[in-house]
Amino acid sequence: MGGKKVCIVGSGNWGSAIAKIAGSNAARLSTFENEVKMWVLEEEVGGRRLTDIINTEHENVKYLPGHKLPPNVVAEPDLLKACAGADILLFVVPHQFIGKVCDQLKGHLKKDAVGVSLIKGVDEGPDGLRLISDIIHEKLGIEMSVLMGANIASEVAEEKFCETTIGCKNRQHGQTLKELMQTPNFRVTVVQEADTVEICGALKNVVAVGAGFCDGLGYGDNTKAAVIRLGLMEMIGFAKLFCKGPVTSSTFLESCGVADLITTCYGGRNRKVAEAFAKTGKSIEQLEKEMLNGQKLQGPPTSAELHRILKTKNAVEKSVSALPTSNQLGRKGLLDEAPYHCPTRSCRS
Repeated sequence: MGGKKVCIVGSGNWGSAIAKIAGSNAARLSTFENEVKMWVLEEEVGGRRLTDIINTEHENVKYLPGHKLPPNVVAEPDLLKACAGADILLFVVPHQFIGKVCDQLKGHLKKDAVGVSLIKGVDEGPDGLRLISDIIHEKLGIEMSVLMGANIASEVAEEKFCETTIGCKNRQHGQTLKELMQTPNFRVTVVQEADTVEICGALKNVVAVGAGFCDGLGYGDNTKAAVIRLGLMEMIGFAKLFCKGPVTSSTFLESCGVADLITTCYGGRNRKVAEAFAKTGKSIEQLEKEMLNGQKLQGPPTSAELHRILKTKNAVEKSVSALPTSNQLGRKGLLDEAPYHCPTRSCRS
């Protein structure tokens, strides 16, 4: 892969933060073309088109204000024009919309293009679970990888040190993607368990909703820690139940696993809105509008999808008492003692 053209499909706060990284690296590395297109769903901000603002002021003033984008990042409102000729496509749209995006792109991409999903969510499929990367692959026929990690967009844009995980089954492509994404402040680890990496990115948002409920109800740090630990155990069991490939404990110790879980349960938007939900009683939809400036939550819709998926495996009525203890984990290892159980009330309601 040399002189590759990069396109970012999406321009919310996370998409814009990633554009800052990918644009800077593309500008300095001969591996990539200098210009990086970013597809922007056109809207007006202060009477001006958002794409015009981005292309003249090099700032996404609505979704990532206060952070300059590299001048080689070009906002494009036409999806097909943005993606034309792209060798690497970074998908960063809410998971509810990925199907429509792919339907528009079908038949218009290079056959040897490589896609990377930064989308945190899952969908239903004939076997229960359907990963977002699988949806993109099935609709567009391109090879897919994923990027997930403890990456709050504003902190990434501020260049505060953090880590992320790329799940890529093709070693050569994994190294090229690492070259595109890594900076001194954004450390990338590449692993081959792409399905596990993606499942971590989706499920941690559900746990974060539970952590937000704890905060909103004033249950304290002990209860919140228990929710996070039990949530991690459920993530491990879920991955064992649904992943097509191997599932090893080391992947859960990467940024996509325990680190992303901790970050989201203390600083993410799902936790924040869930806390407000518990305190105010307002609907999730209303709180989204009031608190997120056009962004979407992933935790609540993902939890509903997970409930339907788990019903296909008769896994929604298990007891929390069946979960392994710390001593059991120490004796037999993380994954040997982690059958899937779903003890939370959200799985039964």
